[in-house]
Amino acid sequence: MDFRLHSLTAAPPTPLGVSEIRDLVEGILAEDALPPIVQAGHPVLRQHAAAYEGQLDDSTLYQLIDVMRRTMHDAPGVGLAAPQIGVPLQLAVLEDQFDVDPAAATIRERRPLDFFAMLNPVYSSIGADTASFYEGCLSVRGYQAVVTRHRQVALDYVRPDGSSVHAEFSGWQARIVQHETDHLHGALYLDRAETRSLASNEEYSARWAQPGVSQAGAELGFPPG
Repeated sequence: MDFRLHSLTAAPPTPLGVSEIRDLVEGILAEDALPPIVQAGHPVLRQHAAAYEGQLDDSTLYQLIDVMRRTMHDAPGVGLAAPQIGVPLQLAVLEDQFDVDPAAATIRERRPLDFFAMLNPVYSSIGADTASFYEGCLSVRGYQAVVTRHRQVALDYVRPDGSSVHAEFSGWQARIVQHETDHLHGALYLDRAETRSLASNEEYSARWAQPGVSQAGAELGFPPG
């Protein structure tokens, strides 16, 4: 499997001007309700989001991050990219504080991930190890599929305060980082998924919720990683 972002087909960007982006974000912030999460089929999920270059003033940026965090919690999920609420900017929020079965957490290398927001993220693999597990997406409601991802990644991004960060992630945290960064380049997890593993949430819960994917691979007919 080719993990390079350029191996995935993203629509050419349709840039919005600074005033258009600002108006779009201010419209979201003016609503009393949280914004709806855009679903697969909307063009914004297939565009290469614009690099963040100060299109928003600091106050508006931090308000947007707060709304995205609350939207992620409400869903609930462990990450949310700005295109998922219709904003074509390279911004995502991540946080994983869910209680999970200890056996599953061990096999999936799932550890708590403290909240952070990232702008203009780029990741690269550390080593050749990969891991294959079921994952879902708030923008592909009702389904999950097995995705093979890098087990360890290096991430470079910019904090909302403008400082640059280089960090390394492994296990489930690395999976979240890759998933959310991919969103900003017009890619959904389905682009990387074992298509024969695709399962509704109901079938996943009934049959494939064990920590690994070997049983699903054997019965659904896909290589388990």
